[in-house]
Parts: sequence; C-alpha cells; structure tokens
Amino acid sequence: MKEKSTIVLFSGELDKAIAAFIIANGAAAYDHEVTIFFTFWGLNALRKDEAIKTKKGMLERAFGWMMPRGPKKLGLSKMNFGGLGPQMIKHVMKKHNALSLPQLIELAQEQGVKLVACTMTMDLLGLQQEELIDGIEYAGVAAYLGDASNGKVNLFI
Repeated sequence: MKEKSTIVLFSGELDKAIAAFIIANGAAAYDHEVTIFFTFWGLNALRKDEAIKTKKGMLERAFGWMMPRGPKKLGLSKMNFGGLGPQMIKHVMKKHNALSLPQLIELAQEQGVKLVACTMTMDLLGLQQEELIDGIEYAGVAAYLGDASNGKVNLFI
C-alpha cells in the first residue's frame, strides 16, 4: 500500500506555491500518493494565464481582476518590491537550473499528483472551471479530508 501525503495550498504567493510543488513532486518521486488541495488564494496557481470569457456578476468579475492570473503572475510573500522580487527569484532559479512553477505543476501532473480545486472557494471567489488549467479535479473539503485521513504527511501552506 502506498504512503499518502496531502498538502493544502491556501497561499497564493509564488515562493509558497513553489515549496508546495517541490514537496509534492519529491513525495511522488518516493512513490507517495499525493494530493494538493487548492483553496482561497492558492487557487490562483491553477488559473490559466489568458483571460477566459465567462458570465459573472460584478463582484465575481472584481475578484477576477484583483487576483493574479496563473502561476507566472504570483507575487512573493516577502520582498515583493512591486513585482521586482518575483523576477529576481525566477532569474536565480533559472541560473541554478531549478524548475519554474509552471514546470513544477506540469511535472506534478505527469507524476500523478492529484490537484484538487476547492469548489466552495471557487463559488465564493467567482472562479469557474473554464478559468483553471486542464487535468485537475474539483471537490469540497470532505474529499480532501478523505485523502488526509489516510495521509502520513499533511501540510498546510
């Protein structure tokens, strides 16, 4: 029976999302069954880069405008410097041949990491499935708890 690991990605900050995916990919490489449950600002890591036409109310559209669209647009938790910080981190990562967040997401999908978008949060923030990347699952907290209850490692980032 495979070991299970789960991660709740609550943060929408680049450095925290990178950490979550490095841990997830490492666990998957060690043959763990891994679930990342994306809720609140963490959902922004799953957003498509391009704008998707959807029918939304004014408040839902406002959330969409205010939140970063996709992993390439996430800010840092510290030293964001109006967007300069993320560019510096990306430069250093490239210099050291580290995978970018979009590459880490792709690797996770290739390794069978289960990426789950929280449907309740999607409703609250006005996000629709068409706005998120392909190949992910949609579920509520009960599904996450089902995975976490059997998990040996459960992280909240």
